[in-house]
Amino acid sequence: MAERWLGLTASKDSVVMVDAEIPDDGDDPIIIHSDDTWRVQKGDRAEAYNVLHQQCADYVKENGIDAVVVKASAVAGKGSATLGFLLSAEVRGIVIAAAASHCPVKALSKAVISRTYGDRKVDEYLADDSFWADNTDGGELRKLSREAAMLLIATRNA
Repeated sequence: MAERWLGLTASKDSVVMVDAEIPDDGDDPIIIHSDDTWRVQKGDRAEAYNVLHQQCADYVKENGIDAVVVKASAVAGKGSATLGFLLSAEVRGIVIAAAASHCPVKALSKAVISRTYGDRKVDEYLADDSFWADNTDGGELRKLSREAAMLLIATRNA
């Protein structure tokens, strides 16, 4: 039976989410149910995080999400982490905790996908319109949401 999965990528001020039905047959395209961006509210971060946590937890529960895949943190390179990098990590933690209160959550990095999925780097798949035409059906998928959808495709085919 097909499952409903949610792919999430977090930044310091938003979360891109892709809600998709994952067919049993790994050759069938995933079916996009929703593609949206949840914004972190302006003002007090603690209050904004509470709203985001509730929004994510409610979405997972109300839509019968079976699993969530979140883009994992990546190494920032040389030097110390920037404030934006740290705020992004906070937002990622919020959605991981919220989703985990209702279903299994997996964190997956672009580097792991590049090593384990197909024969190209993730960014090459993200830029390939024909790949997305072949691997997704249903609702319209924004280009900025392809990374969240890639998490779902790579996890399904792992």
